[in-house]
Amino acid sequence: MSDPAPRLRAVEAFPVEQDGERYLALRDPAGYTSSVVMLPVGLVDIVALFDGEHAITDIQAEIMRGHGELVTREHIEKLMTALDEQGFLDNPAFAARREATDRAFLAAARRPARHAGGSYANDPERLREAMDAFFAPPVGPGPVERYRGGGLRGLVAPHIDFHRGGPAYAWAYRELAERGEADLFVIFGTCHAGMAHPFALTRKDFDTPLGPARTERDFVEALARRAGQDCFGSELAHRNEHSIEFQAVFLQYLYAGRREISIVPVLTSFVHEALARGQRPQDDPRVPRFLEALAETITASDRRVAFIAGADLAHMGPRFGDPAPITPAELAVIDREDREMLAAVAAGDAEAFFESARRDDDRRRVCGLSPIYTLLRALGGAPGTLRRYGQWPDPDGVVTFASVVF
Repeated sequence: MSDPAPRLRAVEAFPVEQDGERYLALRDPAGYTSSVVMLPVGLVDIVALFDGEHAITDIQAEIMRGHGELVTREHIEKLMTALDEQGFLDNPAFAARREATDRAFLAAARRPARHAGGSYANDPERLREAMDAFFAPPVGPGPVERYRGGGLRGLVAPHIDFHRGGPAYAWAYRELAERGEADLFVIFGTCHAGMAHPFALTRKDFDTPLGPARTERDFVEALARRAGQDCFGSELAHRNEHSIEFQAVFLQYLYAGRREISIVPVLTSFVHEALARGQRPQDDPRVPRFLEALAETITASDRRVAFIAGADLAHMGPRFGDPAPITPAELAVIDREDREMLAAVAAGDAEAFFESARRDDDRRRVCGLSPIYTLLRALGGAPGTLRRYGQWPDPDGVVTFASVVF
């Protein structure tokens, strides 16, 4: 029998302190397992060798060379078993798990509310109470007042968890409730795990605790036909991604039982790829063609359309790969750099927005680059107004976010 060479899947790893002890947490961004594995720091060097190239005897030899310690075969096998049971090893057992999960998602009529009960309440009454509180001053904008029209065409809203950024959502969605005339919302979301395609559509309705957000299938099909590319090749990315789900929940909060609306869910992933290639987004011909197809489909439709970008900004600190915690002085720098980027967003200038990320090679890890760029292009240069900017720092990192209305 050959000596097994375990391979850890491509997962997120970030430092965590718990009860005074330091751990490396492993989490699956693709959501094939909901477990978070807490590795004591003493095991990190062992698991780092779970690369599919080092057999167990090789791992023992490497640890002996590096640390002068003998790690028993039984110890390594127990660690392999624990990770395998939680779905963190890339092997035939995980392949079967992934296939069954993907098959079930594609066969389902609706996209489940994946983050209900975690990122927000699963109980409708509790969820409404929590969302009502997001509007309360002084952090929130105040309750929604009477509808007054005014043709709001689009907005950038966060996709951070509601308990961290709920009031920032409220600053955008209050204006939508008071000034929005749309009955169809094209939602551009970040695909945090990346995709093989720049855009991913789905025909599925989005379940929420406040009722399903209905996807406008005719519009989706027409858009996919006009786009001249595979718009469903990365549909599986919708299964666990929260950036559109949170916007669907907020739309149901505003409109369920009040106005008939529908959505067009569009996951996006192409700006970071362009930066990595040293190119501009439009250098991938699929990007301008999709945007042209979107404009053509809107023109051919009789619907009143508004655009929503579910997009956060900076991700900095040890949780995201930086060597040291973020200081108050660095938070001030992040604030300044974010606001410079947001000035380009408010100006409706997609090229200036991209340039602000290219100039420093996206050192702040702005996860909303693709949806914001797509929204700015779809709006055709229309200017907007920054309504709220926020930071959520914790000891291991900071996430920033904003609300902009157009």
